[in-house]
Amino acid sequence: MGTLKYINTKDLCIAYEESGNVDGTTIILMHGFPYDVRTYDEVTKLLLTENCRIIVPYLRGYGPTKFLSADTIRSGQQAALASDLIALMDALSIQKAIVGGYDWGGRACCIVSALYPERIVGLVSMAGYNIQNIAKFSEPDTPEIEMLNWYQFYFHSERGRIGLTKYRKELCRLLWCNWSPTWKFDDETFEASAVSFNNPDFVDVVVHSYRHRYGLAKGDPKFEAIEQSLQKQPTIKVPAIILDAEADGVEPFSGTGKDANYFEGGYERRVIKGVGHNLPQESPAEFAKAILTFVR
Repeated sequence: MGTLKYINTKDLCIAYEESGNVDGTTIILMHGFPYDVRTYDEVTKLLLTENCRIIVPYLRGYGPTKFLSADTIRSGQQAALASDLIALMDALSIQKAIVGGYDWGGRACCIVSALYPERIVGLVSMAGYNIQNIAKFSEPDTPEIEMLNWYQFYFHSERGRIGLTKYRKELCRLLWCNWSPTWKFDDETFEASAVSFNNPDFVDVVVHSYRHRYGLAKGDPKFEAIEQSLQKQPTIKVPAIILDAEADGVEPFSGTGKDANYFEGGYERRVIKGVGHNLPQESPAEFAKAILTFVR
């Protein structure tokens, strides 16, 4: 959609697509696992009708984004994702932005909104407050939720690492189908994103992410201070719009705004019917509408 560009931070050469007016309101859109920047193609088209600068980065381990050193831990922990977002903003001299995301990307947006509120104009988060409380991840959930998390437990084993390496496209397509049961995507749509899973660090980053959150892998020491802050489950003091997908196959729709107490800067919850986990790609108009709420 946009122009592919690159910017170096301390750890990464971050690839990102940029569209719109460089002097307009900056909007940063963050994708999740296992997706990539193509998730926001239609959202970007809708935002281009306004005076916006739209930046859609490839997360660490995806697409053309690369680590600058072979010695850097291929961390997928939540603090790393948030640190990458702030590092991207710093490298591009972006003082404030509207941020929006889901899954891994939504987590990064929530963390930055909580810890660096002065940098955020507004937050759009699919499924609400998704900052991990790692101390509680060792506690089992209901059997129905545990069943949905099978892929996370799979990645805890070396069998899972090998399986993701050997069958990355097949596994990721299965997750797309299970998580978005009402979305009838075609082969071309999947393949457009699946190319990003060929990144040489994809498997390591994904496996580390799903091990770290359960306390099964150590994090990168440089992110420890952020992780300690996140264990306090900080509230978000910037204006936020929460999008709940009624047909989400991995984060089941609850029908209630159970996490409203985590938002202290203004909170609006919108339920999107008939849509699954990949909400921006399945319902781009609703996602773009939420983003535009913050454009002045």
